[in-house]
Amino acid sequence: MKLLSKDLRIFNRNFSFASLLWFLLAAIGVILKIRLGPDKIGNFFVFRNVFWHTIHQTNLYSFYPSENLGSYLYGPFFSILVAPFSLLPVNLGTFLWGIFNAAILFVAIRKLSVSYKNQNIIILISVIEMMTSLQNMQINCMVAALIIFSFTFVKKEQDFWAALFIAIGFMIKLYGIVGISFIFFSENKIKFILSFLFWLVILFALPMLISSPLFIVQSYFDWYHTLVAKDNANTFSAMQNISVMGMLRHIFKTEHLNGVIIFIAAWFYLLPLLRFGQFKNTAFQLSYLSLALIGVVIFSSSAESPTYIIAVAGVGIWFILQNQKLWMVTALLIFTLVVTSLSSTDLFPRYFKLNYIQPFAVKALPCFFVWIVLVFQLLKKNFNKGL
Repeated sequence: MKLLSKDLRIFNRNFSFASLLWFLLAAIGVILKIRLGPDKIGNFFVFRNVFWHTIHQTNLYSFYPSENLGSYLYGPFFSILVAPFSLLPVNLGTFLWGIFNAAILFVAIRKLSVSYKNQNIIILISVIEMMTSLQNMQINCMVAALIIFSFTFVKKEQDFWAALFIAIGFMIKLYGIVGISFIFFSENKIKFILSFLFWLVILFALPMLISSPLFIVQSYFDWYHTLVAKDNANTFSAMQNISVMGMLRHIFKTEHLNGVIIFIAAWFYLLPLLRFGQFKNTAFQLSYLSLALIGVVIFSSSAESPTYIIAVAGVGIWFILQNQKLWMVTALLIFTLVVTSLSSTDLFPRYFKLNYIQPFAVKALPCFFVWIVLVFQLLKKNFNKGL
């Protein structure tokens, strides 16, 4: 009994390390970014000012040279979400914004219906990409969390709240709409659909409380035109379109494969949903969640390096579902950590980063391999028999 008690103490101590590392690195990363000066936290200024632009009813999607900032690309509802951070002094708002993004993804992972040990494995796999996202003051940790929350609330048969998280994700960055596929795991699909429509109306109108109905409606039209223009520009950007389409564009020197690739990928999302006998299996559901998290990034022309926290969180979920005694599983995880995660850091050789990883969108490749494995498993594997 003493030996067992000692083993349990070591186990708990080891796996509390993941939580400490997550928040310690998040805090250090954000503080170091703040210390570099205001020009290094430009994205937070963009987010902060969208609240004030909404109040003053100035175009959310215009470029403001006097503010020396980039362009805003998210939905008008985001002005409500970012309001508490906009009202704080800049440095404090920046710090809390970073910690909030790290914390919400951390909580989402903790809510997954897997063991505490496996939750920690997902956290450790995701930690480098979490840092990359925070260093760029991006919202992608939140987007990943919203998708995961929508899944976990469906699992708990709380469709009303699941629909809220899907609607929030959709109204911020569109990516969150992938959560709508979790309706297939719902026991009350009518409630799910009605709840989603309810929250869409609420979130659509909510920014009107700090602005005006006319301005907000116009802002949604402006958002659409901004996204269309951005999508066209992303095709030729070395720092954007880090996707399967981006890789193939460089290999085959063509921009005409995007529609074909997305059409094929869409079918591979739909086909597993025909396996009704697997629907109630938690491993099947988690595999589909992983597929959604990875695919929403690697098949997006808007994907950039900080976006990959969403995909790598999906890789972490895939990994804990595998037989980790298989060398191919471990090799694929290492390949992902090195090529996808470390390639965005200063630890990766600069020559290979500048000449191969960035120009050919290679960051997407390991996640694409995991996505292929997931598709095969979702179509062929009998999850009811376990590993």
